[in-house]
Amino acid sequence: MTTTLPDRPEVRRRSPRPQRPAPPRDSRRRGDTRLRNLLYVLGGTGAALVFVVPLAFALVRSVQPHDVVMNKPSLSTFFDWTTGNFTRIVTDGILGRPVLNSLVVSLATAALTALLATLAGYGFARFPFRARGALFSALVLTIMVPFQAILTPLYLELNTLGLTDSLLGLVLFYTTVNLPFGVFVMRNAFAAVPTELEDSAHVDGAGTLRMLFSVLRPMVTPGAATVALYAFLASWTEFLGALTFLTDQKLYTLPVSLANLQQGTYGTVDFGLLAAGAVVAMVPCVVLFAALQRFYVAGLVAGAVKG
Repeated sequence: MTTTLPDRPEVRRRSPRPQRPAPPRDSRRRGDTRLRNLLYVLGGTGAALVFVVPLAFALVRSVQPHDVVMNKPSLSTFFDWTTGNFTRIVTDGILGRPVLNSLVVSLATAALTALLATLAGYGFARFPFRARGALFSALVLTIMVPFQAILTPLYLELNTLGLTDSLLGLVLFYTTVNLPFGVFVMRNAFAAVPTELEDSAHVDGAGTLRMLFSVLRPMVTPGAATVALYAFLASWTEFLGALTFLTDQKLYTLPVSLANLQQGTYGTVDFGLLAAGAVVAMVPCVVLFAALQRFYVAGLVAGAVKG
């Protein structure tokens, strides 16, 4: 006898919901890259505007006459441009001698600072001697001391040596102020060079000076260019030191002459002429930075990753 089992109701199984495929990693990476690029462009544009807008404003003011500069800004007079300010600078010889003095002082400061910083940096990086670390630390600490705090003793020292009212004294002053930073950069530049190169040169019979100027010099050129550019810009734009150590108007540098640039009754400042002089002061800085930019960036990066 066979028994028949009751039919069981069929169990309905729910079919799984179709899941959306996860976005591939490449697309997510592309999205992150686009966001980073957008933030980079926005940040770079904002930073560029902060620096470009004042420069553009100075350029526009330099080609406007004094009356337009002093009056209320108006669209009707905004484009009253003229080359009269620059013509007066050239024909009257207002800034000819100060520009020459600034060039002499700045170039001499850049060359002397780069030379001394290279020699000192090589010594700190390659020659072990007692208290080397303490001496280098003390040298770096002087970067945090503004020269304005020691301006009085510096003036007394230069006056005792007979170097006031002298471009040579001003060069020595600027070199002293910029040298700690230069030694710091050059020491890191030499420390980044492998010592095996020096060992090979020693085997070939190269001495210390030959080693420095023939073997290592091409490798530390970015650091030396960084030091020279920094010293040039610092001395070209410096005002207080030149005003303190110089009293002869024939020796005035460009920043001091720009501060003394006056025209009219009761010492009225001709702001159009002053803006033109400021534009003249910008030109060497822009040209030198454009010429040494790749060395400058490489030198700063080398000093940042090797200490």
